Amino acid sequence: MASRDLRPRVSAVLGPTNTGKTHLAIERMLGHPSGMMGFPLRLLARENYDKVVKLKGARQVALITGEERIAPPTARYFLCTTEAMPLDRPVDFLALDEVQMCADPERGHIFTDRLLRARGLVETMLLGADTMRPVIRALVPEAVFIARPRLSRLGYGGPKKLTRLPKRSAVVAFSINEVYAIAELVRRQRGGAAVVLGALSPRTRNAQVALYQAGEVDYMVATDAIGMGLNMSIDHVTFASLAKFDGRRQRRLSAPEIAQIAGRAGRHLADGTFGPSAELGPMDPELVEAVESHRFDPLAAVFWRNHDLDFSSARGLLLALEGAPRHAALVRARMADDHLSLVHLAREDDIALTARGRRRVMLLWDVCQIPDFRKTMPEAHTRLQARIFRHLTSDTERLPTDWVADQLARLERTDGDIDTLMARIAHVRTWTYVSHRPDWVDDAVHWQERARQIEDRLSDALHDRLTQRFVDRRAAVVSRMRAADGAPIALVGRDNAVVVEGEAIGRLDGFRFVPDAGGSSEMLRALLAAAHRALVGEIIRRVQQLESGPDEAVTLAPDGAILWQGAAIARLRPNGTLLSPRIETVASELVADPMRRRIEARLADWLGRCLRADLEALFRLGEAATLAGAARGLAFQLVEALGSLPRR
Repeated sequence: MASRDLRPRVSAVLGPTNTGKTHLAIERMLGHPSGMMGFPLRLLARENYDKVVKLKGARQVALITGEERIAPPTARYFLCTTEAMPLDRPVDFLALDEVQMCADPERGHIFTDRLLRARGLVETMLLGADTMRPVIRALVPEAVFIARPRLSRLGYGGPKKLTRLPKRSAVVAFSINEVYAIAELVRRQRGGAAVVLGALSPRTRNAQVALYQAGEVDYMVATDAIGMGLNMSIDHVTFASLAKFDGRRQRRLSAPEIAQIAGRAGRHLADGTFGPSAELGPMDPELVEAVESHRFDPLAAVFWRNHDLDFSSARGLLLALEGAPRHAALVRARMADDHLSLVHLAREDDIALTARGRRRVMLLWDVCQIPDFRKTMPEAHTRLQARIFRHLTSDTERLPTDWVADQLARLERTDGDIDTLMARIAHVRTWTYVSHRPDWVDDAVHWQERARQIEDRLSDALHDRLTQRFVDRRAAVVSRMRAADGAPIALVGRDNAVVVEGEAIGRLDGFRFVPDAGGSSEMLRALLAAAHRALVGEIIRRVQQLESGPDEAVTLAPDGAILWQGAAIARLRPNGTLLSPRIETVASELVADPMRRRIEARLADWLGRCLRADLEALFRLGEAATLAGAARGLAFQLVEALGSLPRR
């Protein structure tokens, strides 16, 4: 390990996806007495927090994001979102993940600020794409470059129809409506798909990924949200589109963006493939070659925003935010959401009057930085920010407890469709962010827990809605059965429910399999075949139970049905004479002829004993050999009429 007396080491570990960069950084961090890592997503920060907790214990690890703060007093390692990195806390090791995000039009200035200013006392590591090499060389001349090759090969798989994708495929689209339409198509044709959207909460996204990882579905339909941080067993990535709306205009994806998403195919040493949908047609050969070889045009500049802010007045703050960079590799970022909020709020007369002095201007800037997770109209979000600022500058300098409680209570509902639930989750996330400001709310821990509980309930409901809409579990069962080498695993519950490969597909009614309603005829035949293969042992057991069981287990219904344990297994049919009806078993594809004959023989014995017990006199009368002439005729008529005749 480097000594503190030496100049802090800065290394840039660059390479494509699946190179083990993050794993390397965590290993390096844990080799130091303290460390911090900044990630582009809350999901990634949480995932790596969990990993480090397993290695070092919960008391030594902190999770710092805008919406979560787990910070034990003894914490030595901090896993954070890039925005939430506590840069005023000195640590021996510091890493910035996905450093190419410096070129992102929305958040790039934040990553650039960390690139320029965030340092570990002993070691700093910058992780990301090789396209950042020239920019890092220009802005961080002391950096040592370390190239990391991809662990597996990423190859072009050509155009593929969405209905004929190989299993373990992900389809990427760039609008929610397109994702929904493709997921519906996959559900009808292939049994279902997991759905991953950027608007999903981490809990919902993890549940959908788990659905895919567990093999309950073989397909995933997603936006480019899967392009960063989701490590899954994907063999092939199909692009349903190569253009996206970036918040301002519709544009084509760049080659590095395509590579970032396509790189989800293949993990560790397993190779992966990518390609367009058949509707798009073949990709440009030059684009394919660039993605396969991971060679892209280097970045010439990244986005920057002045961090040396003037809090003497709102006007001074606005002027400072509009400051120009002094390096050719830096481009002034367009107005971010917090900057736009400040512009709008500073125009409010009462806010402009209140926001005077350094303390109040800093408070106004903090309020402007409340994220708009809802992505509603800007006016709606600034109205909320304005109200929060007015409360915080009132006599109490706190948000009213009743008001906060009312805001959260309105969101504590799990009814509604997928879009409604996503909107509520987004709104809750805003209040989660607010609740992590103990200087703004009384009993902050209570409100953090309340917001987390609401988000968890909404997330679980959203996962259920997505699964109900986009996963046909019975079709998925059939798909898994076809792929399996051995016979499917089937169980029969106490309530006679038949569960094949973990999914309830119907029930056993006596010796007959009754599938659940719905599904295609092809699927029904497949389920019947699966039930037939898997339930042979259960049918044998039931036949043996019928044969060895007491007569009392079998009853005769008024309509002539023969019931065993409450289920109709046969029916009485005419057979010449009234005292010798024929037994006809209920048709079942599970019961072979030898089994059917055993059932009929057992029921015949039962029926004979029942009839003898109840109609013994008639049997003796019919069998009387001494009767002749008119007496014999009278006896025959009495037997046929079950013992009663008109006296005439």
